Amino acid sequence: MVAASTGHSVTLVDTSDDILKKAVKGIEGSLKRVVKKKFADKPEAGEEFVQKVLQNVSTSTDAGSAAQGADLVLEAIVENLKIKQDLFSGLDKLAPAHTIFASNTSSLPISDIASSTNRLDRFGGLHFFNPVPMMKLVEVIGTSATSQETFDSLLNFSKMLGKTPVSCKDTPGFIVNRLLVPYIVEAIRLHERGHGSKEDIDIAMKLGAGYPMGPFELSDYVGLDTMKFIMDGWNEKDPDNPLFAPSEMVNKLVAEGKYGKKTGEGFYKYK
Repeated sequence: MVAASTGHSVTLVDTSDDILKKAVKGIEGSLKRVVKKKFADKPEAGEEFVQKVLQNVSTSTDAGSAAQGADLVLEAIVENLKIKQDLFSGLDKLAPAHTIFASNTSSLPISDIASSTNRLDRFGGLHFFNPVPMMKLVEVIGTSATSQETFDSLLNFSKMLGKTPVSCKDTPGFIVNRLLVPYIVEAIRLHERGHGSKEDIDIAMKLGAGYPMGPFELSDYVGLDTMKFIMDGWNEKDPDNPLFAPSEMVNKLVAEGKYGKKTGEGFYKYK
């Protein structure tokens, strides 16, 4: 939606037409919410804007075909290294030589994903934050093999989207999650030790540090299954780092299917 809104031709690829129809409907709904504010006094101009943006969006269930006409392929599929590698390995054989590949992964090493291709110099990371239309930040990640030309292209593309890019090395969690996830887990450990209730820790960080959400609220928003996946991956790569040690409380909640807001219960209960 953001790329289409800034004049880019976008092909949205997914596994079925039904999923794509729902996605386009979701994009249209998001656009209408945007124009309600942006074009409050000019509803006709707002409708024209919505239609103009939607004209920039096409859909396909054939990733290979879509890649053949793309300058940039941005992947945002499931956080599974093998699945990502398989996708990019196939696309690498079909996409033009100049096409840049990028992943929106939040926790997997970009270099590991890129290793499945023969375009290491044209591979980087573009990590957006949810909700993407609202959040201004994009982490632009370069590996040791990413060319300066590719990196500059990713930076410029981010700016063209109206975002503020920051440059990152290909390190676990990049910048934001590398700092944020250990902070959240340390808050959980504080609670596990009986040194503060969930409610008091959340209030303390919101009022004392100015955070919009406390660490337990944020965990439930992100998803405890996602939190566990990230920490387990980092722990496996660096088992001696105490910051990456697993949390018994998180493991227990995930085992019980309590992932947070998306399941109706995590650290807190949701109606």
